[in-house]
Amino acid sequence: MTEASQLTVEQPYDGAIIDELPYSEWSEVDAMLARATAAFENRDGWLPAYRRIEVLRRLATLLRDRTEDFAILIAREGGKPLTDARIEAERAVNGVELAAEGIADLHGQEIPMDLTEAGASRLAFTRKEPIGPVVAVSAFNHPLNLIVHQVAPAIATGCPVIVKPADTTPLSCLKFVDLLHQAGLPEAWCQVCVCDIPTAERLVTDPRVAFFSFIGSSRVGWYLRSKLAPGTRCALEHGGAAPVLVCDDADLNQTIPSLVKGGYYHAGQVCVSVQRIFVDNRIRDEFCNAFADKVGQLVTGDPTAAETDVGPLILPREVDRVANWVDEAVSGGAQILAGGTRLTERVYDPTILLEPPADANISTLEVFGPVCCIYGFDDVADAVARANGLPLAFQAAVYTKNLDRAFDLSNRLEAGAVMVNEHSAFRVDWMPFAGRRSSGYGVGGIHHTMTDMTQEKMIVINTSANLNAQC
Repeated sequence: MTEASQLTVEQPYDGAIIDELPYSEWSEVDAMLARATAAFENRDGWLPAYRRIEVLRRLATLLRDRTEDFAILIAREGGKPLTDARIEAERAVNGVELAAEGIADLHGQEIPMDLTEAGASRLAFTRKEPIGPVVAVSAFNHPLNLIVHQVAPAIATGCPVIVKPADTTPLSCLKFVDLLHQAGLPEAWCQVCVCDIPTAERLVTDPRVAFFSFIGSSRVGWYLRSKLAPGTRCALEHGGAAPVLVCDDADLNQTIPSLVKGGYYHAGQVCVSVQRIFVDNRIRDEFCNAFADKVGQLVTGDPTAAETDVGPLILPREVDRVANWVDEAVSGGAQILAGGTRLTERVYDPTILLEPPADANISTLEVFGPVCCIYGFDDVADAVARANGLPLAFQAAVYTKNLDRAFDLSNRLEAGAVMVNEHSAFRVDWMPFAGRRSSGYGVGGIHHTMTDMTQEKMIVINTSANLNAQC
């Protein structure tokens, strides 16, 4: 087997090889699409709602019995600290259960027809049908839960799905889909594609694909959207550079631990991770001292160790990039309050930068690493303008004790969601999750994705005609 025909899965922390997987060639991927298309086109073979509910409930049970195994696998292949990996595994169970529960809401509505004379003597109603074959391309940072958010809605709505996991973290996906088949789902309704980039692009842009679900970089997502076949619908989830406003009346005893979690969870490799913190200058020094002290207490190291707070970045080249961005900011006048050093080729020290230049990469692009930036402000309107000044707009946060101020700033911040006295990375799986501007397209969240993967069909019956039911 040639080097280009297989994928080597390594531990991000130390580079140890976990597994080697064969890449699927186009002929194999084409066969997957053919199976998915045939399953969808055979309407007599569609899985009824009760069957889909049964499969998802069995899957939830199988997952629940294996949460610790999944947590260890997530920590090994993704580098997420074990404490957080356990939470991800539990969330995956909840996500599957949410999809099963949401099937009951997949119904249409009656349409009033006698509002004008033209519609009289007609009965009209809508029903929701699956949109068709789904292709889901996923990201590494939540190697189980992101798969759940893309695959479980497809199963719930009755769409066959082909999922391509991230090259760095395919094992959780493979294990999850295997459990899905064990739960009773026919294999044609969920298939895994491990392939190279050209093959993945060919898969995504094939005209047989009805819906494309993408989680990953803005550059790749928008490019693939531009290449979709006519008629293919899509949802894109990209990144952000989450702004946080800390007002002069914020409770720092609550604010500091919250922002430390939101900024350094999974080494900052989260699309809504705290990145840009705007602090009222009247409390800036107090905030900086407390924040730096708390960040300095974080334990960095092996993600499979119970005491680890911050693990590695996914690849050594990401450490190189983060280090270069920090060095660039420091050269431009930023002050390092914590960290600022590469601990190993794969681990970067949790870092705080004070007043990096407004035009630095660290201030304008998603860092996707363990770095938070602090900017002082005198005028909150100026802070809002700076917070809104990027093409990125996903989630944001405000810390204040003043309710009027909380509502006012929430209204003024450009974001898909604004958290008040909660960090920007907060999420539960049933809430809408949507990036604005270049940060995404469509709305995520289990039930919202289920809506995306259905289409309404209206049926109109002329009741004045002679209709006879035949037995």
